[in-house]
Amino acid sequence: MADVTVPFRAGDEGYAAFRIPAVVATGTGTLLAFCEGRVDSAADHGHIDIVLKRSTDGGRTWAPLQVAASNGDDLAGNPAPVVLDTGRVLLVHIRAAATATEAAILRGQVDDADGRRVWVQHSDDDGVSWSAPREITAQVKRPGWRWYATTPGHALQLSTGRVLVPANHTLPPTGTDTGAEPRYNSGHCLLSYDRGESWHLGYLDENTDGYVNVNETTAAELPDGRIYFNTRNDSPAPGNRADAHSEDGGRTLLTPFRPQAGLTAPVCQASVLQLRDPDLLLYSGPADPARRARMTIRASTDGGTTWRPAFTVDGLPAAYCDLVRVDRDTVGLLYETGDCGAYETITFRRLPVRRLA
Repeated sequence: MADVTVPFRAGDEGYAAFRIPAVVATGTGTLLAFCEGRVDSAADHGHIDIVLKRSTDGGRTWAPLQVAASNGDDLAGNPAPVVLDTGRVLLVHIRAAATATEAAILRGQVDDADGRRVWVQHSDDDGVSWSAPREITAQVKRPGWRWYATTPGHALQLSTGRVLVPANHTLPPTGTDTGAEPRYNSGHCLLSYDRGESWHLGYLDENTDGYVNVNETTAAELPDGRIYFNTRNDSPAPGNRADAHSEDGGRTLLTPFRPQAGLTAPVCQASVLQLRDPDLLLYSGPADPARRARMTIRASTDGGTTWRPAFTVDGLPAAYCDLVRVDRDTVGLLYETGDCGAYETITFRRLPVRRLA
């Protein structure tokens, strides 16, 4: 049976492009592979739906495409799914006007009503059907923040029951030129203490000196209860990855994000996943330092302090990705890749845990 499948291919099923993958496994073992279905082009704005494919055989085959979240002809994106201990699947995501480009949002030229707003939906039947969307922007986005994005990738439910969604935002520029683009991104997370009914802001990392420029962030709960955060670093600091830890479930960071020189990578999103048996923290992302290519899984046995190569997929173009534990013996990798460019397909690969340990 196939260990490599292609759930999403650009140009298929009514979408010009598929971007921003996220994958989770439900309590029954069903895999839910999410991404953005971009209707007219590969651009980050426009008519975008969050689409979904389900697999009941560990990712070997996939059911037909369905739309999990739609915003009419506008944008629904940045899927951040999480499976709760109740069996419910939460889907936290972003909505915005189709015409709201990133550049215009960064310059403050987009009204709040058309800008990046935060919503949540849920499914109680393993992703077959979804609730109506509910807006939570006022709970998790401060006035004045411009750009806003959840993850990309899966979110977490911690061992305490708390739900944690990594996210990032930009602050308006200081000084008199309020129409300029902000120079620095900032990081935060969303927290829910009641399984998604209400939401709060967790840590804030708003470093404006340009040393570490926190952007798209992924997280994992370590066996000792600490939260490990790993982020895309857009600054000229050493390397393009940075990380941090929290000892209070994401409410604060022990120290601000610092460069992680043990992870060679281009400027790109990545994913982390904590395995409990064996005790292994995994990181996936492109490993070419200069371009989005060479998808690689790396492993840490010390909570993200040091890393070693565990598996290189190939040398092809590759970009955004997400990791999932399929079963005791298998890890799944959902990632953007292609022969000539990184955004031709979103591919799913099954990997034996023994090859990563």
